[in-house]
Amino acid sequence: MEPFAAGRDGGRHTHGLDGQLSGLAECLEGGVLIMSFGGGRLQWPITSDLAALRAHVHAFGLRAGLGRQRAQDLVIVANEAATNVLDHGGGSGTLTALSDPAGVRLEVTDSSGTLSQAQLTPELARHPRRGVGLWLIRQLCDEVRLEIASGSARLHLYLRHRAPETV
Repeated sequence: MEPFAAGRDGGRHTHGLDGQLSGLAECLEGGVLIMSFGGGRLQWPITSDLAALRAHVHAFGLRAGLGRQRAQDLVIVANEAATNVLDHGGGSGTLTALSDPAGVRLEVTDSSGTLSQAQLTPELARHPRRGVGLWLIRQLCDEVRLEIASGSARLHLYLRHRAPETV
């Protein structure tokens, strides 16, 4: 696999092995994308521009080797987690995506730390109008873990290349 970075103009820049590059970094209008031979990393601020976040997460997922459906799952999970930060948390945070050979890990940090373990575990209401985001995250992710430290909350989400099997 060759390392690559999306350019500011949306183009794709590839670099062969002869470039002796272990990773590349390219600024993407406020976020950073770093891809290397062994995996990649995307860090993006959580702001009201969720469309940009979704576009970058989708591109990252595809480049990390997720299939089309799993890349869509990744986008849904990232959007729901970011929306929770904006609507119920401190109003800002950071999304970090990390790829490895088995899948993609998302770390969503909320500076206010208001998310609790209890909010991750409730069942879906019979006819919900709102509040399905965390339930949906649990359905689409292979792993969901919450870490609270120093007044901030970090939601760790993992999606393997294959979707979880349903019973």
